[in-house]
Amino acid sequence: MPTHLEYFTHGISEEERRTRTFLEIGRRAGHFPRAVARTDGSESEVSVWCSNDYLSMGQHPVVVEAVRDTVARFGAGSGGSRNIGGTNHRHVELERELADWHGMDAALLFTSGYTANDGALSVIAGRPEGTVVFSDERNHASIIDGLRRSGARKRIFRHNDVSHLAELLADTDPDAPKLIVLESVYSMSGDVAPLADIADLADQYGATTFLDEVHAIGMYGPQGAGIAAREGIADRFDVVMGTLAKALGTVGGYIAGPADLIDTVRTFSRAFVFTTSLPPAIAAGALAAVRHLRSSDAERDRLAENARLLQRLLDEADVPYLSADSHIVSALVGDDALCKQASNLLLDRHGIYVQAINAPSVRLGEELLRIAPSATHTPADVQKFAEALAGIWRDLEIRTASDRRDAAAKGAA
Repeated sequence: MPTHLEYFTHGISEEERRTRTFLEIGRRAGHFPRAVARTDGSESEVSVWCSNDYLSMGQHPVVVEAVRDTVARFGAGSGGSRNIGGTNHRHVELERELADWHGMDAALLFTSGYTANDGALSVIAGRPEGTVVFSDERNHASIIDGLRRSGARKRIFRHNDVSHLAELLADTDPDAPKLIVLESVYSMSGDVAPLADIADLADQYGATTFLDEVHAIGMYGPQGAGIAAREGIADRFDVVMGTLAKALGTVGGYIAGPADLIDTVRTFSRAFVFTTSLPPAIAAGALAAVRHLRSSDAERDRLAENARLLQRLLDEADVPYLSADSHIVSALVGDDALCKQASNLLLDRHGIYVQAINAPSVRLGEELLRIAPSATHTPADVQKFAEALAGIWRDLEIRTASDRRDAAAKGAA
């Protein structure tokens, strides 16, 4: 029997041992999606196709200038937690802007999107006592962890399955407090939740709603306020959660909602209370990004055009991808070794970087290349990428979209 320490080198089975490797990337400010990759001590230029900085706001002049000016004025760090010397006026300004963006009473910053979900849900789902939570089976790990920490009873509904959610709600004590937790755009599959139908169920059963819009804010809806805003139903969701680390190009997370709820989370969330706050410069950069995106459609229009073009080219090449609902174009490989090999060949042959995604980020047998075109890719970049991917798909004999449809038809028969 190995000791605890020996377990990590000798006690893990080959099936469990899915070693992850990471490419060192130096993003070139002003030239992204171009970056410098470092491998085996040498450097080469690559084109990045898996960044969450979808709109390239991390390099936008208004964001960079805001960060630089704030560092010069306040220094690098915040100096403490929000409770102890770590609240800067930039934090307050950003929270007010985020609340206004989502049409909510108030907002609260966290140091990451993960801690925003984990820290907020541990409180919201845990109060009042006896709350029953209804959570989509594909919800992010941060949601799962926050709900687990809350101690609330959980009912998991099948992904985007409104009928199953309705069954679970109907089978729950009508007097129990209820909370529905879901994402608008799902991070791996790229599909979009049926928000209006879920809002209808929340109204019918008196449930509170918590909507994670991290892969939607900045990119969809009027002023980039998200999918719910795009569908004209933002006011039907009680709490919205977002991130500063994707469309806004910085780092951090937040929730926005009713003032009393936000105040309760501010008071009781351990992930908020017991950690150093975001550097003022990061808050200032995010604030500049929000203000820019509220007044500019150019970035989200370019992103949408690139996503549509890529989807069309992959359709023509018979390369399977999971959803055409959003800008996340996840090419389904379905095999861990093949997925890593495809990623490596894209890099070695074409200078294209797409990270292979394997378990536990996705289920075994659902390995994929999570492709994220950006607003700063050109149509020529998209064409080159699609041709490169199609060539590797053929060379590795990965199952095509037609193969998968034929197999599904035979299985149904």
